[in-house]
Amino acid sequence: MEAKRERYTPNDVGPSPEEWAAPRLAEVSTLITNGFVGTATPYYTDETGIPYLYGTNVRANKLDPTGIRYITPEFHVAQSKTELKVGDLLTVQSGHIGETAVVTKELDGANCHALIVTRLKQDMVFPQFLSYYMNSEIGRARMTGLEVGSTILHINTKDLKKFRVLLPSLPEQKKISQTLSTWDKAITTTEQLLVNSQQQKKTMMQQLLTGKKRLLDDNGLRFNGEWHRVELGSLLDYKQPTPYLVESTEYSDAYATPVLTAGKTFILGYTNETSGIYQDDLPAIIFDDFTTAIKYVDFPFKAKSSAMKILTAKKGLSIKYVFEAMQMMNYPVGGHQRHWISIYSNLVIPLPEKEEQQKIAAALSTADREITALQKKLNALKQEKKALMHQLLTGKRRVKLDDKEAA
Repeated sequence: MEAKRERYTPNDVGPSPEEWAAPRLAEVSTLITNGFVGTATPYYTDETGIPYLYGTNVRANKLDPTGIRYITPEFHVAQSKTELKVGDLLTVQSGHIGETAVVTKELDGANCHALIVTRLKQDMVFPQFLSYYMNSEIGRARMTGLEVGSTILHINTKDLKKFRVLLPSLPEQKKISQTLSTWDKAITTTEQLLVNSQQQKKTMMQQLLTGKKRLLDDNGLRFNGEWHRVELGSLLDYKQPTPYLVESTEYSDAYATPVLTAGKTFILGYTNETSGIYQDDLPAIIFDDFTTAIKYVDFPFKAKSSAMKILTAKKGLSIKYVFEAMQMMNYPVGGHQRHWISIYSNLVIPLPEKEEQQKIAAALSTADREITALQKKLNALKQEKKALMHQLLTGKRRVKLDDKEAA
């Protein structure tokens, strides 16, 4: 269920259990203030200084230390009102407005720049619960009601103080947070597995597509044939499709045929039309003259851009191998439209015999399948967590507390 932005307001928490409270944030906090706003550059120092967090370090429910700055102790003392403590909430004021994270023990005593610091009454509010709520679909939808500004949108501290928060009992807050934290750990683990798999494939590409590592043939012997450097234009044929401009196309994920357009994502949507479907000489490579992005396509599709080139393999060639090799190339830059025929067809790739091409392509395809499976798993985990968050944070689904937790 998606939150309707026109329905939820900073004051309207929506339907919730009667026993849940809905106080204003100021009523459950001892401090709500701004981090330093101004030029902090003169006070930067090395890692012997005080960690200094910016909005770029705050993500939904977590702090990202990447690129963290450090300030002098003297400047830190001058900004003592925003010295951070464990359990403080940090909320982004502009940019990715409203994203909130909890200060961890590793950053206890740090400081911050242009962030809203909220220090909660922890006998009333479990910080991780409120962070989950503020980052939830409904929390973010309600937060938009606080946005002000004509050119750069932001939220003000005085308005955030009036923001109503939805609170079950403290034990239930903790239990909900623990449940969602378990999902976060599963998501983080899967994200790392995905990153590892992507990096492993890059390493494989660098080794296999340059001949630094040779695979075994069908007889179990290592390939040792000579490689050649060949221009792409001599390997691939191309077609420039007449774009099948669809009259008032009704796109839907329920339809089967993807419509491809120029751009790095290529897939514009899905249609149920049957005319103008490209399905000859598949698989093929789609090349975009505007961005030089490429996509390996092994399914019928409908073209909707004359900027696309459909590249097909000449006899005796593994087009999957060529696609992988093209991804390692340094494409020329400059110019609004970077034509395939005038520029890229003259570029060269290293090319072994077809059997070795096929073995390399098969190894990289196996890596692709692992990456795709992990991406699907990650997407499913995120969607399931999103649905669970909506239920738990609105009381539509209640957690069970044992006697020890309820005490």
